[in-house]
Amino acid sequence: MGDENPIRTLGDYSKPNHESYRNTIKLPVGNNVAPLRSETIRLVQNGFSFHGLWSEDPNQHLKDFLKLVDLLDLDGVNKERTRMRLFQFSLYYQASKCLERLPVGSITT
Repeated sequence: MGDENPIRTLGDYSKPNHESYRNTIKLPVGNNVAPLRSETIRLVQNGFSFHGLWSEDPNQHLKDFLKLVDLLDLDGVNKERTRMRLFQFSLYYQASKCLERLPVGSITT
């Protein structure tokens, strides 16, 4: 029988563990991936954040978010991929937790 509690070193605890990460957004396949600039991510986070509160309108959030992404100078394929990559940065607190509870790869557009 194997040891149920193997001895771990301090270094073992300092290594990142990505086993529990689940991406609910399935990105479209494409080779032309434009890098996301940190300024763009901050703009989405600061200007168009959605917290999932009852007083917030999710449809208005989507409209504002799409308006912002449409300002970026991208071709059609990259625009959809960029929208999907940026969307998770527009969600906070309850809305972010709701996104994390969805099945892996369930959001495709």
